[in-house]
This record gives sequence, structure tokens and C-alpha cells, in this order.
Amino acid sequence: MSDDADAPTVPVICPECETTSRVALSDLAEAVATHNQNRHDGADVAHVDADIVDRIADLAAEDLGLTD
Repeated sequence: MSDDADAPTVPVICPECETTSRVALSDLAEAVATHNQNRHDGADVAHVDADIVDRIADLAAEDLGLTD
């Protein structure tokens, strides 16, 4: 059994705050939404780097057999 320290993390970038943080994949959607709501009145400012989003989508497509 793995603990939270072993959970994969994803970098979240906020250009307006000039910050980057790493968030557990399982908490990603909530963390980005909460940051944007609390810091930017709900505007979609903080986000995951587009290259990482593309790579995760590619891995999911491969896993689902959509690239065959």
C-alpha cells in the first residue's frame, strides 16, 4: 500500500501570482478550482502546463487503446 508521499503530483502554474506548485493528481481539479476562485474571482488563471495536459491525454488514449 502506498501513502500520499508516493502519489503522483502535477505542476500547477499561476502566471498572475507568479507561482508554480505541485499538487497530487487526485486533488488537481479541486486545487486549481479553489485557487482560481479564492485568488482570481473564479477566472481560469491557474492551470496545468499544456505540454503536461497533452502528455496525460496521450497516455490515457494509449491506455484505452484509442491509438491502435
